[in-house]
Amino acid sequence: MECFKGSPRLPTFALPISYDIKLRPNLKTYVFDGKIIVVLDIVKETSCLVLNAIDLDISQNSVSLRSRESPQVLLPVSLELDKEDGILMLSFEQSLPLGEVILSMEFKGVLNDHLKGLYKSSYTLNGEKRCMAATQFEPSDARRCFPCWDEPSFKAIFKLTVEAPVDRFVLSNMPVEVERIDGNSKIVSFQESPKMSSYLVALVVGEFGYIENETVAGHKVRVYCEIGKTEQGRFALDLATSVLTFYSHYFGTPYPLPKLDMVAIPDFSGGAMENYGLVTYREADLLYDENNSSAVNKQRIAIVVAHEVAHQWFGNLVTMEWWTHLWLNEGFATWVSYLAVDYLFPDWNIWTQFIDETRDAFRLDGLVESHPIEVEVHHHQQIDEIFDAISYKKGASIIRMLQSYLGPDTFQKGLISYIKKYAYKNASTDELWAVLSEVSGEPVRELMDSWTKQKGYPVVSVKRRNNTLEVEQSQYLSSGLPGSGEWIIPIVLCCGSYKSTTTSLIQGKVAKVSLPNSDLMDASGNSEFSQVNAQEESKIVPSTWVKLNVGQTGFYRVQYDEGLASCLRSAIAIGSLNPVDKFGILDDTYALCMACKQPLSTLLFLMDVYRNETDYTVLTCLIDIAYRVSMVVSDAIPAAASDIRSFSAKLLQYAAEKLSWEVTAGESHLDTMLRGELLTALVSFGHNETIMEGIRRFDAFMKDRDTPMLMADIRNAAYKAVMQKTTALQRTGYESLLKIYKETDLSQEKVRILSKLASSSDPAIVNEALDFCLCSEVRSQDAVYVLSGISSEGRETAWLWLKRNWELIWSRLGGNNLITRFISATTSKFTSDEKAAEIETFFSAHGNPYIERTVNQSIERVRIASRWVKHIREEDLITECIQELAYRDY
Repeated sequence: MECFKGSPRLPTFALPISYDIKLRPNLKTYVFDGKIIVVLDIVKETSCLVLNAIDLDISQNSVSLRSRESPQVLLPVSLELDKEDGILMLSFEQSLPLGEVILSMEFKGVLNDHLKGLYKSSYTLNGEKRCMAATQFEPSDARRCFPCWDEPSFKAIFKLTVEAPVDRFVLSNMPVEVERIDGNSKIVSFQESPKMSSYLVALVVGEFGYIENETVAGHKVRVYCEIGKTEQGRFALDLATSVLTFYSHYFGTPYPLPKLDMVAIPDFSGGAMENYGLVTYREADLLYDENNSSAVNKQRIAIVVAHEVAHQWFGNLVTMEWWTHLWLNEGFATWVSYLAVDYLFPDWNIWTQFIDETRDAFRLDGLVESHPIEVEVHHHQQIDEIFDAISYKKGASIIRMLQSYLGPDTFQKGLISYIKKYAYKNASTDELWAVLSEVSGEPVRELMDSWTKQKGYPVVSVKRRNNTLEVEQSQYLSSGLPGSGEWIIPIVLCCGSYKSTTTSLIQGKVAKVSLPNSDLMDASGNSEFSQVNAQEESKIVPSTWVKLNVGQTGFYRVQYDEGLASCLRSAIAIGSLNPVDKFGILDDTYALCMACKQPLSTLLFLMDVYRNETDYTVLTCLIDIAYRVSMVVSDAIPAAASDIRSFSAKLLQYAAEKLSWEVTAGESHLDTMLRGELLTALVSFGHNETIMEGIRRFDAFMKDRDTPMLMADIRNAAYKAVMQKTTALQRTGYESLLKIYKETDLSQEKVRILSKLASSSDPAIVNEALDFCLCSEVRSQDAVYVLSGISSEGRETAWLWLKRNWELIWSRLGGNNLITRFISATTSKFTSDEKAAEIETFFSAHGNPYIERTVNQSIERVRIASRWVKHIREEDLITECIQELAYRDY
């Protein structure tokens, strides 16, 4: 055993071919037992077998092994389990016969409440609390349900037989082959699966209602959910049916299974899980209620469903060879989900919103404590932490960058070839690059290695010299520290007009790029100046705007010299730039300001240019930046806190007044989403008129839950307005929200309430809300929403509460990725070195390798904010600048 302990991967002298698994979950005593028969191929001489198992009781007397070629039965002389590494070692007296052998054993386990392995989930039916069983095996928890070779590369065929109560649905990856009744139980045998990885095996046993549909190719699609909620699954059902057909065409490979089931699980740690043929979801990410779900909820469901269905090809049919290549699963599913949603809902402008994914990736990848896309994994306990914005969002962003460079048609041909070549197999990043290179004729690996094998990304500094741009790349770090990274960067730029673009490939630290011939335009893009002689050219060129990273398809930031930046501000003011590029300029400037590479005044004057903006994506970026700037300024210069909030509110008033509180007949999906974002932001910035209107509408809602005065899309604003006025002495708002929470059975409504419950500035209310999030009325996966709503005034209260309750929180959430979200949410609003040291000290005493990366990232973020606070305090006339902008008349 010692020679295998601590190794990140299992030895490969035995390879599983097929599993025959029998399981019997008991929904009353919360235990299960089972038996497995595994056909193995012994490919190297060995006298032991090493596989995975954890939290299972395995009887050594039940273990036996025999060769297909011989009747002799071999029994192990020892059975050793190592819980830390999750491995099981079976030792035999003699070498095992080479070739195919059959291993069998029996085991027992507990239906845990940690939302992983085979676990229990509670629901209420006819007023009675009941239990269902569900699985969550990704990344490495199949070993908690049955002994197995629990790594992606050990693909095998799985056949499940399950004994369950006769009145329960039993669902798995494949359709039912045989079902027979035995008294109060039924025994359900499923068809054999295709070759797949253990983390994709799934089982659900519970009471459900369902609705179904069928694709044009004849695949049956169903949505299962709690009885009485089936119509809430209609949107997801229709979407999945269409998306299956879309992906079959796009990937050039039909959906390989006979059915696709999607199940809403009441207790669920993630958003969804792509189990082959049986996708499991958190209720909020699958069910849509026409009257109580918002447009934001609807779009979220569309993206999540499209993402999970995409995994049936990218992840399930073709699987990453090891978790180092997780991004091949998650980055591609993220990117292609936008492709599918754009196809189905073109009016949503979803590709414009994709830059939110890129921004989230930027913010994590700007940390020293980031990690490469291809990250080394040294222990199974480290895997959960890389299910983050790097694997998902940076992965998706560099895929989009590569698709833009190669061209959509060439890129699609490459993906079709890749899927056909590696179907039912495993693949690595280099194998994808090889296929794309073969199809495109481009040196894809050479182009992309710098993006996947090193962490971080570049900022491209650009200066204009007549008709030439001088560009220099350096690694961007939010801390402002120098970095050593260097990338091959595809640069797409336009000059004066989107009709005038050029593409270059930048290699090395510095380069020169010639501007396109049609750059002789004024800031509005008019080309009346294009017929000029060379002598006049230099007089006209400086006034023409130049935009790098057109369409924000490149994973890099841009820092313009003041002349170029001034031209871009003018171009934004007169409407010459599209929303994506306006977003990019604003977010890049914010990032440079946070890194202390530009003064805060530069960012504030740029934000002021956006005061008449109406685009959803641009305004949500502006709102997010305004939140962050307001927090940092309030800490740096407390006397300016009121003015920075006033300035932030003024930036949003034009758009808010245009949309108002009322829905307009025929308004766009994006305007519906924007209204809620604007009103919630105005409440946050203390806009009294909006707060009072929110309270008025909330009072009407308390009297009549069907009132049109408080539709789902604006409830966040009203709930926050109520909590802004709530104190320990005036707690009616808090109690009213709790009343709604306890009455509703809609997960999305519960989440809305939880996310606002602790947004009061009164420490007593904040503590009460935080205590509530740990009570039995709040599901484990929803507790973190309470922390996400903490205001700057409540951050110290929340931190003290976390420290006080750490042992309890760890005992409940320490085994899954929810704990990392608790840490990030609690520490993210601090801005001092003293607090960073305090956080470091606490987690040094309460650390665990499982959370090490998250803790280090959190500490780094606090130190970055502290540095920015100091920089703002040293900026000349910044208080006067904020005051002037706050009281400027538009």
